Amino acid sequence: MTDTKEKENTLLPLVVIFGRTNVGKSTLFNCLVEKRQALVSDIAGTTRDSNLGRVVWLGQEFELVDTGGIIDLKHLLGQTKAESDIDDKVQEQAKRYLKAADLVIFLADNKTGLLPADRQMALLIKKNVNPKKIILAVNKIDSPKDRLNFSEFYELSFGDPRPISAASGSGTGDLLDIIVERLRPVKREIEIENCKLKIENFIKVCIIGQPNVGKSSLLNSLLGYERVIVSSIPHTTREPQHTDIIYQNQPIKLIDTAGISRRGTKTKGLEKFGIVKSLAALAKSDIALLVMDISQPLTHQDAKLVEEIVDAKKSFIFIANKWDKIAERDTKKYADYIYGKLPFAKFAPIQFISAETGEKVKKIFDLILQIGEQRKLELSDSQLQHFLSRVVKIHRPAKGRGVRHPRIREFTQVGGNPPIFELKIGVKEDLHFSYVRFLENRLRETYGFLGTPLTVKIAKNKNVHGLHRN
Repeated sequence: MTDTKEKENTLLPLVVIFGRTNVGKSTLFNCLVEKRQALVSDIAGTTRDSNLGRVVWLGQEFELVDTGGIIDLKHLLGQTKAESDIDDKVQEQAKRYLKAADLVIFLADNKTGLLPADRQMALLIKKNVNPKKIILAVNKIDSPKDRLNFSEFYELSFGDPRPISAASGSGTGDLLDIIVERLRPVKREIEIENCKLKIENFIKVCIIGQPNVGKSSLLNSLLGYERVIVSSIPHTTREPQHTDIIYQNQPIKLIDTAGISRRGTKTKGLEKFGIVKSLAALAKSDIALLVMDISQPLTHQDAKLVEEIVDAKKSFIFIANKWDKIAERDTKKYADYIYGKLPFAKFAPIQFISAETGEKVKKIFDLILQIGEQRKLELSDSQLQHFLSRVVKIHRPAKGRGVRHPRIREFTQVGGNPPIFELKIGVKEDLHFSYVRFLENRLRETYGFLGTPLTVKIAKNKNVHGLHRN
């Protein structure tokens, strides 16, 4: 894909942190975005994907990119081939972001001093980026004595080096001042068909699933370019990847996550931290795309993931990936199979796709918009009163415990996004759980609520008695 395509998907000025491995790029990224978004460790190459975050400073907003660690500089210079497919994709991705950048922070390490690799990377960046767009920052200057060898970085010919400590934040305010000053002449006023990009207007969509089911491939296919690195090695995506796009005037935040598995939750180190962040990303999302490998049988772990999503009150779509590997492609047969295994999730639509070929992938966006609207649907008291009077004629309220037959005094919506309803019955009455399920099914038949879990509370004299989860 061309760099222009990436530029079209970038909603704000783009600032890229670039440098050799282990100079503190991820630490600086976390410091500037003021979140622990990027994984940090002393393992070279921890950051495989390029991590994106949003920074606001002195009224200027920009997108910050933490590029993956460069594994093989000679390969990046085109002199040799990377040792693995992943390494190759890491470096190619970093190269593309360099070309798309409005500004590049070239980060060096004061503790190790100026190394030959720094000089080589400086030559590389000068070939790909206008020198006027480059800011040299020297990291790990934690005390006055650390400035003793600071002058050697002038040899890179990037102007005055900016001393910082990403770990403590020292000097980062001055660095941000310079970034903002440099960005002002290139600030882009973005108006896409009068769509106002406010954070509360975003539909936040989390791509979740077990390792190696095609989550990153799906994100790349949705975007139309290689946003994240894809490989057959489980846990290639170690941390959530955020990408903002616009589809039919609707801003959408897509979040790719590390694969979640039972084994993974018991592991130590980077994979376990990635899984924790995946579940945290789910908690902050509105809609989950649950990616499954439809060419393989459903597992107990798939069912547990669905439970996680429903318990979190998230809307979701079953993404039946690798549909191209199925010889006899009978959608009804496979839909019956999925709903048969997961009957408590029949409200979620199923989209059969091939992330690899792109087949049916774009239909996911239409489902996201539809679910995003229905998740926020609010019904008036008069609508629900009319609904209730109709359904009780079809099926009289069934009693649970006790002998008194229940009567529904009131049915109202008490919350939205996702919808929450409340049934009021007499103090000595008890409503059977199957009748609550019946009401939920009739609500879906009448009003939709596609892909969204409904909550119905049962109240007695204004005191909540129980909670039903769909």
